[in-house]
Amino acid sequence: MYTSTQHGIKIKVEVIYQSDYSKPVKNEFVFAYRISIENQNASPFQLLRRHWYIWDSNLIRREVEGEGVVGQLPIIESGEMYTYISGCPLLTEMGKMKGYYVFRNQDTLEEIEVPIPEFQFIAPQKNN
Repeated sequence: MYTSTQHGIKIKVEVIYQSDYSKPVKNEFVFAYRISIENQNASPFQLLRRHWYIWDSNLIRREVEGEGVVGQLPIIESGEMYTYISGCPLLTEMGKMKGYYVFRNQDTLEEIEVPIPEFQFIAPQKNN
């Protein structure tokens, strides 16, 4: 599990290899990731945007950005946690992702960027 806390927002990431959707013979490796976002501030925060950097182990880099996560713009109340699951296909058995979220403080309307910790994708067969 990968964890970081900045600006009173704690982000935890768990990676799950999706063997049912992967086709190693065709160089298709699918990973899911579960992200939990905990608001440790006194004010509620709304997640507005995400920006991802994704690398395969062949050093091909992609960027993905857009509004919200999984079609939602969640408001996370003080002391609450929001969790979602998404996925990432790779062309290689290994890769990594990192990025940031943009949040808005619902009391002050100030927007902040919160880094998402870098996390690794490693297909189980690569560890053998």
